[in-house]
Amino acid sequence: MTWEFLSIIGTIAFATSGAIIAMEEEYDLLGVYILGIVTAFGGGAIRNLLIGVPVSALWEQSIYISIAILVITIVFLFPSNLLKHWGKWGNFTDAIGLSAFAIQGALYAVKMALPLSAVVVAAVLTGCGGGIIRDLLAGRRPLVFREEVYAVWAILVGFALGSNLVSETWQLYILFAIITAFRVLSYTYNWKLPNKKLNVSR
Repeated sequence: MTWEFLSIIGTIAFATSGAIIAMEEEYDLLGVYILGIVTAFGGGAIRNLLIGVPVSALWEQSIYISIAILVITIVFLFPSNLLKHWGKWGNFTDAIGLSAFAIQGALYAVKMALPLSAVVVAAVLTGCGGGIIRDLLAGRRPLVFREEVYAVWAILVGFALGSNLVSETWQLYILFAIITAFRVLSYTYNWKLPNKKLNVSR
């Protein structure tokens, strides 16, 4: 149930995120569906490639694909005047997707008995991969590559599960709430990672 819950939450959150950004960039109907689906499943596909799971395993999750299509349809048909509030709630939806998919990806690697490093990578790719692909296809600088704190939360998820600090179902739900809350706090209070700018003269 934990796996299914996280998969459904992550799918809804990222499908919504992809569809909204596609409409912001004035994509047509097909573009909205493609970007929504890629955002929801892109991270899982990349994760599968790197940890040795056939990418075709994604097609076995027909229920989640159906959920994504339904969510994208609802978002597309939603009144435009209400979608204007996306700027206020978009980051929150993205935070939910990041948290849910990071935990789901880490669980996937733990079940395969992979080492800690692989669990961390699986958490990061599943939690951030779809968003990276979404931003690139939308012609935006990927959120994960900016100086604000984003991928760090997925890394913490990987360490928590890969080190067996979190294993019980109730602990997973608490971790989901904590990671979502920290992501919300990080963009609300503009937490940033150190960065260094180079002025290269030519």
